[in-house]
Amino acid sequence: MTRDPAIDGLQVYIVGGAVRDALLGLPPGDHDWVVVGATPEDMVRRGFIPVGGDFPVFLHPRTKEEYALARTERKSGRGYKGFTFYTGADVTLEEDLRRRDLTVNAIAQTLDGRRIDPLGGEADVRARVFRHVGDAFEEDPVRILRLGRFAARFDDFTVAPETLALCRRMVDAGEADALVAERVWKELSRGLMAKKPSRMLDVLRESGALARVMPELQGVEETGADVDRAAALPQPLSLPGRYALLCRLTPERDALGRRMRVPTECNDYARLLPEVLAGLNATAASSDPAQAQLALMERADALRKPERFFDLLKTAAVLQAVDMAAWQSQVDAVRGVDAGAIAKACAGDPARIKDSVRQARLDRLRAS
Repeated sequence: MTRDPAIDGLQVYIVGGAVRDALLGLPPGDHDWVVVGATPEDMVRRGFIPVGGDFPVFLHPRTKEEYALARTERKSGRGYKGFTFYTGADVTLEEDLRRRDLTVNAIAQTLDGRRIDPLGGEADVRARVFRHVGDAFEEDPVRILRLGRFAARFDDFTVAPETLALCRRMVDAGEADALVAERVWKELSRGLMAKKPSRMLDVLRESGALARVMPELQGVEETGADVDRAAALPQPLSLPGRYALLCRLTPERDALGRRMRVPTECNDYARLLPEVLAGLNATAASSDPAQAQLALMERADALRKPERFFDLLKTAAVLQAVDMAAWQSQVDAVRGVDAGAIAKACAGDPARIKDSVRQARLDRLRAS
């Protein structure tokens, strides 16, 4: 390994996901670094840039990777923000690892590749099981969401029964009620983009957390399978599409979106997907398909936002057959109508413009 003056002489370790993923043979992602036995002043003298808020985190002067001082945590209030941190130079690596969530995320590695595993994380990686590190897990309700997200990402892992039981106790104690909407959405959106999103919903449901953080999704288990199919496509579906599938059977989807502060695009997809599904069914059943096709394009704003419309059609295709090539041809035909020329021709009678443009679009559809 090339000598790095910034960390030369420091007790530096790679921890967490990078070590876990290496054991699983997965491509390396971002490295989480922990420094043991140093003070903030030591780090600044070496050129590190302080960026931490609640506890000392520093950017490496060259790589800009984050290095955190080893720390311990003590519960000082309710929810995921109710913690007091201690980052003294006397905090050991094992103490830092013991504050982490799951044993598979509590493995450290030295710069020369030697692993340090005081909590049995390697054995749990081999056994494909998610197990909480200790009782401190229950002090942070975000860990329930993270557990669900990990279950969605690593679909061959199981959740240890004692860990699921601990999650239930946390929910019963009201810890999940302290979760803020932005954090729920952050974890849910990542879980939806994972390999098997339904597993996140399963963890939340089995722990009782779903009824607290997303009660609108209670009783609509089948939509999890829809999102799983979307995730398994050769070209996986977008996040807005997956969220729309998740919400498609939820009458309170608007309330859910507002309460969780879901991004506008995701809310738009959730609102429009039922319209698209209804429009596709109407087209198939209509004696005048062109009328139904144009009505759907108008409701979904397909002429102004064709890319969104086709993404919605791909989303609908998870649930029913959709002839994408035919719809591409039909949208192209409608967009080919020169509305400006028609408006010019109707200059003497502006009231005719809208009906004339629509009729021209129908004619194009019928001829295509």
